[in-house]
Amino acid sequence: MDLLAHLEAYVATADEVGFSRAADRLGIAQPLLSRRIRALEEHFGGLLFDRSRRQITVTELGVLLLPYARDVLDRAERLRQVAGAAGRSRMRAVGVPAHCAPAALARAIRAGAERGISLAMRELPPPARVAGLADGSLAYALVRVPAQRCTFRVPLGLACAPETDAVGAERTPGYGGTRRAVHLEDLRPRRGRGAERVVPLPVLTLPEDDDPSCEDRLHRAVARAGLSPGRFRPAGPAATALAETLAGRALLLCAEPFARQHGAPWAPLADRSLHRGYDVSAAPDRSGAADVPDWLVPLLASAAGAAASGPGGPPAGTGTEDVPARLAARG
Repeated sequence: MDLLAHLEAYVATADEVGFSRAADRLGIAQPLLSRRIRALEEHFGGLLFDRSRRQITVTELGVLLLPYARDVLDRAERLRQVAGAAGRSRMRAVGVPAHCAPAALARAIRAGAERGISLAMRELPPPARVAGLADGSLAYALVRVPAQRCTFRVPLGLACAPETDAVGAERTPGYGGTRRAVHLEDLRPRRGRGAERVVPLPVLTLPEDDDPSCEDRLHRAVARAGLSPGRFRPAGPAATALAETLAGRALLLCAEPFARQHGAPWAPLADRSLHRGYDVSAAPDRSGAADVPDWLVPLLASAAGAAASGPGGPPAGTGTEDVPARLAARG
């Protein structure tokens, strides 16, 4: 027995006080409605309507069960509404780097909601974002690529302790900041005042920069600059790396928003090929297509810390004017 259909016949008949009007309301034939009422009466073991008079009336059993029947139908309708809304909302998981700007991620979530798409942001290291796209646990992700062929670029630089400059030396009186671009050659060991040799500070790298292709490029640049291979090493937890940096015991390779958030002076690397490069990628659907919404790219670029092109402008290097073409070219 289709319990919901039978309960609908029961409630409609009670509301309309007649089989004919109830059948019209439900859009079914009256004999079918009568059969449903009789089947329901057999199921409950008693009459729901008194048919002995000219106009039917609801029996005591019918009056007793009517509120429960209405409740079942109301809950079933709410269930259908929730299921329909869930299907329309289309939850999508997005893999992003750790320490993205929360306000920018919130703007991306709001933009998705305006388009009927619920976005769930997941902070993951680079390999996990690639794996998430492959296994389908992520719908979209910011994927690390070399800066020369990226959709957008995030300037990478060195953060240091407030009392030092970006190459680990004590600031001179009147020093105005650390915005001057840093060449890796600037990190070579040097002498301080007199003949004493300044011990070079190690450079810590965050998990976001542990991607193999980008790591290899950095190691080759370090070798060309004449620096020792062990000068750059993984930072481990970000909190530990920040503590070492702010205490003046290390330099930290990071993006400017991360350094600024924690009060550390920062200077960009002069070699732009060492900056963080990203593409926004999508997991392929059943047809094999992997489409990225145009509106999502600049929002994720902003969250990752891509440099702004000007006041109020989109992030520099996002390529928002030709993103679909660039992503299509990369497959």
